Amino acid sequence: MIEVTRLSGSTVVLNADLIEKIEATPDTVVTLTTGACFVVRESVAQVVEIIIEYKASIFHLNLANLEHHALVVLHGSELE
Repeated sequence: MIEVTRLSGSTVVLNADLIEKIEATPDTVVTLTTGACFVVRESVAQVVEIIIEYKASIFHLNLANLEHHALVVLHGSELE
């Protein structure tokens, strides 16, 4: 989930996996696969960066969990 700012100044949290496209018209318009559109204050580049940071944080958490699991498995096999 990513947080962006509507033109009114209120924030909205969007599911990054449902973003179909981001356009500059010149305002930034985020369109979801559901057809919903959101006009936001952030630039296209800023929205893309927010998405990249969000996806990287998920990947990092999953990688950390995988590494922890691998260490447990390796540690357990050494005890046998």
